[in-house]
Amino acid sequence: MNNDAMNILVVDDEDRIRRLLKMYLERENFIITETGNGEDALFLALENDYDLILLDLMLPKLDGIEVAKQLREKKETPIMMLTAKGEETNRVQGFEVGADDYIVKPFSPREVVLRVVAILKRTQLAKPKKQENPDLIIFPHLEIDNQAHRVLSDGKPVNLTPKEYDLLLYLAQAPDQIFGREQLLREVWKYEFFGDLRTVDTHVKRLREKLAQQSEVASKMIVTVWGLGYKFNSHYENKE
Repeated sequence: MNNDAMNILVVDDEDRIRRLLKMYLERENFIITETGNGEDALFLALENDYDLILLDLMLPKLDGIEVAKQLREKKETPIMMLTAKGEETNRVQGFEVGADDYIVKPFSPREVVLRVVAILKRTQLAKPKKQENPDLIIFPHLEIDNQAHRVLSDGKPVNLTPKEYDLLLYLAQAPDQIFGREQLLREVWKYEFFGDLRTVDTHVKRLREKLAQQSEVASKMIVTVWGLGYKFNSHYENKE
């Protein structure tokens, strides 16, 4: 894969480990930012769009679990946890707050690089492909042509109402970002509708049903995030 201009945040309270990881990752043409505490890591992660974060579990000021938990409320940046603790409970805790991978110290820097590349390959493939037509959004199993106001699922047309289309487009334009019902009601319906939040739920339900008629995978890309709202899951894969 082409690593040019890919940005990685390395977070570890040990200078030696940060220097080692920085050296190996820069050899692969990654751009590295580093910090040694959790508070700075969270600030940097929220203020910048990193392609991946290498995050130590045991950090001063704010531990890695809390950093990952707070970050996941706002962003879906891939996270690889680094820790000296190899117990299963720590691994499970890391995955529960949204870590994508987990490696136990002491580790081989080369293995870290290989895992980083593997995670980035998955996440880059899941992103919509950039086309010459800026109005064209393409995911696996789903294509939205905003110029033609057309939706294809597995190559077959999906007939949507104007508001169903607007809702799908709004979610798909910001994949993996969570939107509350109030925000969707405000941004998609704008000033045309003042009413109850169940309107959003109803439209999501109908949208899923219509997509499912052509592709079950496409319908499952619209995910309910319990207690928060909805998101378009660009990482959904058919497990069957």
